[in-house]
Amino acid sequence: MQVHFIAIGGSAMHNLAIALSRKGYKVTGSDDEIVEPSKSRLDLEGILPLEIGWNEANIHSDLDAVILGMHAREDNIELLKAKELSIPIYSYPEYLYEQSKNKIRIVIGGSHGKTTITSMLLHVTKKLGVNVDYMVGAQLDGYDCMVKLTDDAEFMVLEGDEYLSSPIDRRPKFHLYSPNVALISGIAWDHINVFPTFENYCEQFDTFCSLITPDGLLIYNEEDVNVLALGNKYAGSLKTIPYKTPLFTPTHEGTLMEFNGHKFPLKIFGAHNLQNLVGAMYLAQSMGISNQDFLSAMNDFTGAGKRLQKVVDSDRFTMFKDFAHSPSKLKATTAAIKQQYPTRKVVACMELHTFSSLKKEFLSHYKDTMLAADDAIVYFNPDVVAHKKLASITCEDVIVGFGGNVIVFDNSTNFLTYIYNIDWNDTVLLLMSSGNFDGIDYKLLGDELIEKLG
Repeated sequence: MQVHFIAIGGSAMHNLAIALSRKGYKVTGSDDEIVEPSKSRLDLEGILPLEIGWNEANIHSDLDAVILGMHAREDNIELLKAKELSIPIYSYPEYLYEQSKNKIRIVIGGSHGKTTITSMLLHVTKKLGVNVDYMVGAQLDGYDCMVKLTDDAEFMVLEGDEYLSSPIDRRPKFHLYSPNVALISGIAWDHINVFPTFENYCEQFDTFCSLITPDGLLIYNEEDVNVLALGNKYAGSLKTIPYKTPLFTPTHEGTLMEFNGHKFPLKIFGAHNLQNLVGAMYLAQSMGISNQDFLSAMNDFTGAGKRLQKVVDSDRFTMFKDFAHSPSKLKATTAAIKQQYPTRKVVACMELHTFSSLKKEFLSHYKDTMLAADDAIVYFNPDVVAHKKLASITCEDVIVGFGGNVIVFDNSTNFLTYIYNIDWNDTVLLLMSSGNFDGIDYKLLGDELIEKLG
């Protein structure tokens, strides 16, 4: 098989390209920009394009398929040539379905928690020796590629993103997987540039449920009112399993979780994480893994990449980074830290970085989301707002949106100066962003703050 990737440098696209190359496919690709880590990883596999840019000569009749990434435009010269030659053109999710249509497809959907639940399931299947193919949307420790495709795995585990599939396919990615087993972790309005109303956003999850195979299973978070409504709606036509946050007790090492009369020690903490864990447990159950074996195998799981990741830790200061950017995740993550460290001062910092979060009309959705923190700080870069072609926002706009309980900075130097001047003794610092606060070296910052304590 010969496959060509248009926009091979994307975080998802380059992982699929590597997976297909390892499967024995002849893989080529192109892009107008390829940055790290995609560049080095493609080079290591021997599939890094020799030249940067688009070239019609890359498209020829020997190709079995072209895979089109979101980064490309509709008028891309390679795309037009592929159409002219009638070469089959697939979006990233369409091709994943092609690779898994004869497998049992397990799709994890939801506005938040998808990567964590997927990584929990992969942790257990790997530990118990269950062979699965997979696609997960973030780099996980212990994996050198976030897509695995084989001919012999019975199961395909897919993180189900609701964003658009390609420049010429405006369907959400998770509408293309036709799951045998599906999970919805929660629904909180996101991608408002694509889904202009919350009702329209919710409709995407309704459609997702309608595309589950007729004999399929829907696992859903009954503590989310919008998800519960879908669970009730589809209970008559599908097998359904609701889940909720289990009983648990914070410990110095993490959590002691109670389930079916047994207690299981875990390294993760926070109600949101424990809720995700129960959802992952029922996914594993659908694969024939017992609840007992699943929970026992989770005893050394420390979290998904960039999700409540401990950066530095001492007896006087601890620092975490987290991918939280949506209001619901921001609230859950801040509350989890305070619950885990009730006697310490918690300083929570959040960077507005996504299209939704930087839109003035959306700021009110963040009201009271950081109340669990002792000190709450919000940072945004006006240049990022301008780059996304959004109307400018002010520090006062952000203060009003968050409910007035935050300190706001729109200059990274002033933000870092403020951070360095805090007394960090007996304190936890939580940095939350889908970006990186304009280039902060998290480990260096944490080490410097510990050094300041002496």
